[in-house]
Amino acid sequence: MGNRTLSAIGESAKRLAIYAIKSTGDTAQALVQATTDLLVVVTEGVTQVTLTAEKSVVQIVKGAISGTANMGGDVFLTTKSAVRGAIKGAAEVGADVGKVAVTATEEAIKAAGEVGADTSKATQAAVTGAIEAANEIGGGAAKTVRDALVASVKGAKDVIKEMKH
Repeated sequence: MGNRTLSAIGESAKRLAIYAIKSTGDTAQALVQATTDLLVVVTEGVTQVTLTAEKSVVQIVKGAISGTANMGGDVFLTTKSAVRGAIKGAAEVGADVGKVAVTATEEAIKAAGEVGADTSKATQAAVTGAIEAANEIGGGAAKTVRDALVASVKGAKDVIKEMKH
């Protein structure tokens, strides 16, 4: 992994990922919920919610993936779960889910690569998590997220096409 330091938010996400791996039977759901909750807490009372959410998501995703890699856990499961939780958290606080989806997906792919994981598999996991979250949110979120990912994230179009089959 690179020589970068995590913010307090990133360190919190890292600790939550380690806790989820060590102590829960459903690591994926624990990571989704932890990511969602952390993003909601970070953006509470903030006026520029989308900007704050995007900046926070960068650290949350990096921290979760770093913690998982340190524990020898499934980086791709964490990638998918962290992105999914980030988008669900964005929806809860009223942030632009399309922008947060792009940021979370790009950062998850980058973070997975930095810990030595296959970035094409990370892309598949991140995009899948984003689409699943958007589908759960409902309304126009699914189209917004799909369109944003296809326009901004290399490889997203292929992953989305595979999901439809």
